Amino acid sequence: MQRFKSEEQRIGQHLRLLSYNIQVAIAAHRPHHYLTHGWKHLLPHAQLFENLDRIAELVRGYDVVGLQEVDPGSLRTGFVNQIEYLAARAAYPHWYHQTNRRFGHLAKHSNGVLSRYAPYELEEHKLPGPIPGRGGLFLYYGDPREPLVVVLLHLALGKRARLQQLDYVAERIQDHRHVVVMGDMNCQPGSRELATLIHRTTLQEPLDDDRHTFPSWRPKRRLDHILVSEGFEVEAINVLQVPYSDHLPVAMDLRLPEPVRLAA
Repeated sequence: MQRFKSEEQRIGQHLRLLSYNIQVAIAAHRPHHYLTHGWKHLLPHAQLFENLDRIAELVRGYDVVGLQEVDPGSLRTGFVNQIEYLAARAAYPHWYHQTNRRFGHLAKHSNGVLSRYAPYELEEHKLPGPIPGRGGLFLYYGDPREPLVVVLLHLALGKRARLQQLDYVAERIQDHRHVVVMGDMNCQPGSRELATLIHRTTLQEPLDDDRHTFPSWRPKRRLDHILVSEGFEVEAINVLQVPYSDHLPVAMDLRLPEPVRLAA
């Protein structure tokens, strides 16, 4: 995969991507916050919208944003849909969510997408595994004959379940030429799970292995990933150092292959 070509060499449409596990907009700066801030996962709190506004400002400059651990409206958010709120604050014309776990009126766990471009198709997939509650969003952009497929995932904690889930994803994308897979994979570069996905597809991960995303206050592991098919020109990729969650976001600037064109 070639990167950082000269301006004369660059062809194709420019696209900015961001993947971020926002932990329901609960900021975490120390390990003990999992205990002392645990009540915020069930009840509304004063800092919730302040942190959401910070996240909205962060994501504003991107074309497609994949969010994990977003709440589409429950007691802990004051029944505010966090994806809709972020879309309004950051002026995104298109937004979608997939709710995978519900805890009555107390809490909901969702994946969410903010997009400057309108997909011509969106699919919600329930991912396999012994414990239900994991899902993937598949968005199809551009010309159906030569689409850009963007897949947003939040994988399971268990290795066996992750292998099943990425096998499921590989089965559904292996016939497409232009694919982006991003999200909280709960596994690191070089893991058997990611290696299996890469082996079965043309996906590659451009980010160096030493760029970590978790925990945000002292990153030691990279659980968050953006993988792209061969043919994309990756212009820049980075882990952003922002303290709005227990994860750090991954950002990517790329050029789409010439056959792929997106329309707002």
